[in-house]
Amino acid sequence: MTTKNTFEAAYENGTAGWIIDQPQPAVLELERAGLIRGAVLEPGAGTGEHTIALTERGYDILGIDFADSAIARARENAAAHGVPARFEVADALALTGPARYETVLDSALFHVFDGESGRAYAEALHRVCLPGALVHILALAEAEPRMGPQISAGTIRAAFGADWKIESIEQSSYRVSVNEKHWAESGLPVGILDRPAWLAHIRHLG
Repeated sequence: MTTKNTFEAAYENGTAGWIIDQPQPAVLELERAGLIRGAVLEPGAGTGEHTIALTERGYDILGIDFADSAIARARENAAAHGVPARFEVADALALTGPARYETVLDSALFHVFDGESGRAYAEALHRVCLPGALVHILALAEAEPRMGPQISAGTIRAAFGADWKIESIEQSSYRVSVNEKHWAESGLPVGILDRPAWLAHIRHLG
């Protein structure tokens, strides 16, 4: 599993390829399709583009990340946009408190976990989600050239056990930034491009 220090360093040295300064198109499509409702949690919120966009649209959403530098930048971004988006530093594997969330929006967090931590993540989400809540996971799929963590659809299925129902896992895309500092050695062109991804919809069974 990728460490907190690794993420902090990526934000500080400009190698965070997941920062594209806009929401992922797949996430915006979820919103247009009416698949985001109620109280929303975004674990691994990063620099906050999704939480800001959804707050602006009137959603009750909290963005969390365990990287202090990510949350600091997310709050700066929200202020720059004049949006009262909420962010907290928190560990997605250690979520506590009363169950309140009806939607979880995971854009490129789950794929950094190994088997054990993936199951711990599913258990943590189960604690804070209401019965019937829907978890959306957008994760990089196995593809060449390799760019960062990638997973199979089976990895998602293995993490979410009897307390969950996997409603669908479909092919999607995840937009990344390739720059001279990061991933350019893969042979991919420098710039913003789409990479193969999985989009999973998983229901909390209570």
